[in-house]
Amino acid sequence: MVEKLWGGRFEESVSDWVEEFGASISFDQKMARQDLQGSLAHVTMLAKTGILTEAEAEKIKDGIKAVEEKYEAGQIEFTVANEDVHMNMESYLHDQIGPVAGKLHTARSRNDQVATDMHLYLRDVLHQTIEKLHTLRTTLIQISEAHIETIMPGYTHLQHAQPISFAHHLMAYYQMLTRDAERFTFNLKHTNISPLGAAALAGTTFPIDRKLTADLLDFAGPYENSLDAVSDRDFILEFLSNSSILMMHLSRFCEEIILWCSNEFKFISLSDSFSTGSSIMPQKKNPDMVELIRGKTGRVYGDLVGLLTVMKSLPLAYNKDLQEDKEGMFDAAKTILTSLDVMNGMLETMTVNKDIMEKSTKSDFSNATELADYLAAKGLPFREAHEIVGKLVLECTKQGYYLQDVPLKRYQELSNLIESDIYKYLDSKTAVGRRNSYGGTGFEAIKEQIQVAKKSLL
Repeated sequence: MVEKLWGGRFEESVSDWVEEFGASISFDQKMARQDLQGSLAHVTMLAKTGILTEAEAEKIKDGIKAVEEKYEAGQIEFTVANEDVHMNMESYLHDQIGPVAGKLHTARSRNDQVATDMHLYLRDVLHQTIEKLHTLRTTLIQISEAHIETIMPGYTHLQHAQPISFAHHLMAYYQMLTRDAERFTFNLKHTNISPLGAAALAGTTFPIDRKLTADLLDFAGPYENSLDAVSDRDFILEFLSNSSILMMHLSRFCEEIILWCSNEFKFISLSDSFSTGSSIMPQKKNPDMVELIRGKTGRVYGDLVGLLTVMKSLPLAYNKDLQEDKEGMFDAAKTILTSLDVMNGMLETMTVNKDIMEKSTKSDFSNATELADYLAAKGLPFREAHEIVGKLVLECTKQGYYLQDVPLKRYQELSNLIESDIYKYLDSKTAVGRRNSYGGTGFEAIKEQIQVAKKSLL
């Protein structure tokens, strides 16, 4: 007879290498704590409904707590022979309290058990993610407050476009991360549901109380359909999709940081704590941590595509394919949580080279729109103003100087609307300060953005 918990109808043992191929314990052991948590709720319910006696339930509870203590003390050795985290835990429980351990599995299947574990695990991860996003957003606000009047070039097509406040640039990422936080918060709605009691797929004949186990595990309630309960992985797909969008946002930010700390830009300097050197070039200070976040974005995308592919043709209800739902979830969780910590630490410790940032707006044509707006405000149609400024920029480019270097006489040859105050309008700091339309880069507009952001974080 095969010595497996499910081995009653089998005459032959599975080959060792096949058993190893089919086992999930190498990765699902991460959910051992959640598995014991679910078992504790289940046995409590079995006693409350009279399916088990109080004495049986108390013995099982004591056994679960003893196994949990061993786990926390690092005294649990997981084995491939027991396939997964559920059977490993049950095996240890049996060793602890004897055959009564087998009664724990009454009215329960590994199908609803593993689903419950994943809901519990991912709920914990979501709370951690939302908290870390809150920390990073707070850091962005703090840096922004210190750099409201720090001027930098704003870009389109990676070309100097218009001068902006550095705080404005940072607050754009704050908005992205806020949307990320909102997505993960909504993700909780579909994660905070209990599959426990759905059994293999069809429910059970025992008079269980699924609402009680949901309450005991702090779930909002149980799944309404037992087939859906054991086969639903939408909550993980949402998490992986949200994680992919988050990593895309972080990767975009990292790309800019990599540019900003290059010798060509010198806008910022990263702390040595978040940089590395070269084995051959002594002068190098490489932004490896941001490059890693940028690189790890691809693996999170892969986690999402992997699970989407697993799910795309899967008939109801449980199939062994669903064993492939966990490693991507674990990988994405570890990646985003670590990336958020690294990003926050790096931003907190970076040095902003304000003078270099502002200087870069003095030797460019990012103030060209200011001249066009100046003419338009005096009644010239904007299209005509745009043409005049465009031709002047071409003239300056050929002669090697900038708009603020053009003599007043030349300006007045182009348009009698231009007066001596034009040079004030062409100053990059003035240009930024005047753009106070809602959501704009003007100093007052930025202060308003920051105040709204602060209130949203309370």
